[in-house]
Amino acid sequence: MKNLKSLVSRGSELVHGATQLTHLGQATERLRGLPRFTEKLKSSSLSPFKPLQLEIFQINLGKMCNQTCRHCHVDAGPDRREIMTRETMQLCLDVLQNLPVKTVDLTGGAPEMNPNFRWFVEEITRQGKTVIDRCNLTILLAHEKYRDLPEFFARHRVKVVSSLPYYQKGFTDRQRGDGVFERSIRALKMLNEVGYGKEGTSLELDLVFNPNGAFLPAAQASLQNDFKRELKQLFDIEFNQLYAITNMPISRFLEYLVTSGNLEAYMEKLVQSYNPAAAPGVMCRNTLSISWDGKIFDCDFNQMLDLAVGCAKSRHLSQFNLAELSEREIQVDQHCFGCTAGSGSSCGGTLT
Repeated sequence: MKNLKSLVSRGSELVHGATQLTHLGQATERLRGLPRFTEKLKSSSLSPFKPLQLEIFQINLGKMCNQTCRHCHVDAGPDRREIMTRETMQLCLDVLQNLPVKTVDLTGGAPEMNPNFRWFVEEITRQGKTVIDRCNLTILLAHEKYRDLPEFFARHRVKVVSSLPYYQKGFTDRQRGDGVFERSIRALKMLNEVGYGKEGTSLELDLVFNPNGAFLPAAQASLQNDFKRELKQLFDIEFNQLYAITNMPISRFLEYLVTSGNLEAYMEKLVQSYNPAAAPGVMCRNTLSISWDGKIFDCDFNQMLDLAVGCAKSRHLSQFNLAELSEREIQVDQHCFGCTAGSGSSCGGTLT
């Protein structure tokens, strides 16, 4: 995979969330007899679809990234310039100060590329909250200024969740770009050297697996066993858990599905694999997602589709009202089958 650019820089119509949802809706209509996600919720007695207690505050620090991955639902890349300002970060901190949440999940793009990343982590941990950093690994080697991030993470007890599509070079590079696998292995070794993934250190290092194609991930437990065995034998690398996450049919993965002629087949697979036991535990029920410009969404995927939170008076951090947000109805559409197919899928891996 060479010279892949973001949808934005290519002027693709798929930069618009409404256009993406239209594609998914039309694909469903062409597959006669397939239900809408709202119908599935009704049959599962989950309508209206309401949130549970808020536990996780997920913040997108910007769409700038040192990689341009084929499956990226954020459409992140080096050519994206959207970045969260320090002022918006301070709004986040002000809101967090009065929230009972214990976990703040930092994502991007590459969140570490935000110039105020370290200050933000320090301020969050000062509030006594646990920080998750969703690290693409190669950022640790992208520039000298990132090389000491493993030590910084360890000092602040940051939980590192890292993307590694597979334990073999070919699979990883096809999804994430040439040379990504080798740099990822080097980065994992750097994290292991400061104690991440090692027994007895309590420094958590988790990996994320995404399928390299239009299919659902294999069983998470089985994949984790394979990754642990192969990474240890081949590279002497250790980690804690592996999360198997279904590729969402949005943004650049949606583009792949459309151009490869796999959209209908993939949507049919997601819909027919709907698991009613997974629906109650999807991440939008205990998480709020904050965009780089301070807007509030039900989840990271709705954020990328610009599906505004169903609470007209609390759609931005400057209007944050937990009581109103707790009573909202979660916004859903056909992409939500991606979180409820098979064993279910969330930012923390499978659900059942």
